[in-house]
Amino acid sequence: MASAIQWPGFKPTDAPLDVIVGLSRYYGSDPDFVLAGGGNTSCKAGQRLWVKGSGYALASIVPDGFVEMHRPALNDLLSADFGPDRNAREEKFKAAVMAARVHPEKNQRPSVEVVLHHLMPRTYVVHSHCTLVNMFTCCKQGRQIIQDVLGDTVLWIPDVDPGLILAQTIQRMLNDYRQRTGKDCPRAIIMQNHGLIVAGDTPEDVRSDTDFVVSMLRRHMDSLPAGDPFGPVRRLDPVEARRQINQIGPALRALLAGEEALKLVRFDDSAEVMQLVGGENGQAVALGGPLMPDQIVYCKALPLWFEPRADEPVEGLIARLRSAIADYRQKAKYPPQVVLVEGLGMFTAGDDFSAADTARIVYIDAIKVMAGAVRLGEVNYMPPSQREFFENWEVEQYRRKIARGNAGAGRAQGRIAIVTGAAQGFGLEIAQDLAREGAHVVLADMNARGAAQAAAELAARHGAGKALGLAINVTDGASVEEAIHQTIRAYGGFDLVVSNAGVLRAGSVKTLAEKDFDFVTAVNYKGYFVVVQKAAPILATQHAARPDYWSDIIQINSKSGLQGSNRNGAYAGSKFGGIGLTQSFALELVEDGIKVNSICPGNFFDGPLWSDPKTGLFVQYLESGKVPGAKTLEDVKKFYEAKVPMGRGCRTADVMKAVYYLMDQKYETGQAVPVTGGQVMLA
Repeated sequence: MASAIQWPGFKPTDAPLDVIVGLSRYYGSDPDFVLAGGGNTSCKAGQRLWVKGSGYALASIVPDGFVEMHRPALNDLLSADFGPDRNAREEKFKAAVMAARVHPEKNQRPSVEVVLHHLMPRTYVVHSHCTLVNMFTCCKQGRQIIQDVLGDTVLWIPDVDPGLILAQTIQRMLNDYRQRTGKDCPRAIIMQNHGLIVAGDTPEDVRSDTDFVVSMLRRHMDSLPAGDPFGPVRRLDPVEARRQINQIGPALRALLAGEEALKLVRFDDSAEVMQLVGGENGQAVALGGPLMPDQIVYCKALPLWFEPRADEPVEGLIARLRSAIADYRQKAKYPPQVVLVEGLGMFTAGDDFSAADTARIVYIDAIKVMAGAVRLGEVNYMPPSQREFFENWEVEQYRRKIARGNAGAGRAQGRIAIVTGAAQGFGLEIAQDLAREGAHVVLADMNARGAAQAAAELAARHGAGKALGLAINVTDGASVEEAIHQTIRAYGGFDLVVSNAGVLRAGSVKTLAEKDFDFVTAVNYKGYFVVVQKAAPILATQHAARPDYWSDIIQINSKSGLQGSNRNGAYAGSKFGGIGLTQSFALELVEDGIKVNSICPGNFFDGPLWSDPKTGLFVQYLESGKVPGAKTLEDVKKFYEAKVPMGRGCRTADVMKAVYYLMDQKYETGQAVPVTGGQVMLA
């Protein structure tokens, strides 16, 4: 079969709408056929037609995702004449299509190709943007090759305006096909620079004809010589490549941003991407023009091509990127969404992970199509008139709007946050709250498996790519650098660092083991220093690219950083030292647009630090005799609760109010904010 996806279990008793849902999910789940919001499907029954509604993904569509249409009204449109003016014609056509809905009260918007679906003389119609097929449709020799390989089993449609003109063109060419072959319908329709249409009266008919076309074209492609389609590939030295990624990603976040939040930027240096950006002919092919409508919708018509310079200071890099983006904007009237860096890889930008990753996936598909077209002969780009049409077409603007989705309004919306010590406990709850408030969150922890699992759960709840779990040892500079590098590859940079990783070993100065003192000091004090040292240059790059942009480093300190703690000197000393670091960092990093503050929570009694039945502080304090007369864990807990004027321990919600305050305010840095329920009061 052409697809590796499991074929649905269709039954003879299935209603047509159930069948088309199954077919839609089958082909819509296969990235070789459908990406992002591309493709559409339909079914017919008598005088009714159900077509996929705009805004619904084929991979997950349900019956309510189809729009019920009057077929007689659609048939009338095939002979309609809305005049020669493109814009006026499309407005009238859209209005006529909307008027043909059976249930306008549902406020659904049918696929613009609904008339095309109506005229196909079969029950089920599947229109996909099959990557293999588009290698031929985007090749100048494609029509002749299709004719040689498939003959009259398929019908080739030249490049025309979508919607009404495409439907009328297919109607005319179908009539010619019937007269020429005596057949009422080809096994497939292949549309230049667009995709594949297959129609059948059963789901098995659709699968059989699709498999036939794909297998024949694959056989032809496999017979061609392999090799580098864009010429010999050159890659940057790995060390230099890493440096470039760590500078270009954050710079692009700022330079491509609008008025508020910075962009999210994805990086890709997969084999397909490197063939193009490293190939000696890659630039000429990439800048030749767009190939398909999806490329224009999700990636803009053209990428920005950028040449890196070895050992270039970040200031020079930012200046050249700023100039290149300004030139692009002047010509295109919008910023680039895809930036190809010669010998390095591809950056794609969006307001969130979904938009940036969709652009990445769709452009990689375009690279595959370019490569296939080159192997077949020569790339056939969309003509300028078609490119301009799709750039300005209201239908595609609507698709962009649907693809963007509804932006949230959380207090962390648009932010990218790194939280250390986030696999469990306090750090995990901080990460969870940031995600609820709209942030993309990196959960970094020594417990790599726990961080990955927690991130997966957050992504399942808030959306793919909204959370990333990474291994980190905050006491090891190389480990922190790697976590930051992976964050840049995934998101382009970050706006907030919550330095939360911390440990505690309670004990008297008379008896505490030196190794325990070193451990606490290394994690709580040195670890904070290392995280800031490695994060600050990234934040500084973003500020240099956009001087009005301010980022945040927030250390989760402790009330023990504000006053000493009996028989807990290692911990208190590390936290006192942390506040000294905060004040010093704040003085130094303010010139880079970085606010540095500490939050000093009271005792977090409900978390594992205190309540773990084996290693928690309640156990440690009971065993060390820190609480006079305490005989049980409950005795220890009550002793510490009694120290708090508010009568309870600190909770994550209390701390998050301080986190959001520090993020929101623009005129405070170097502070230690107590959140202690009155247990510690500043003079």
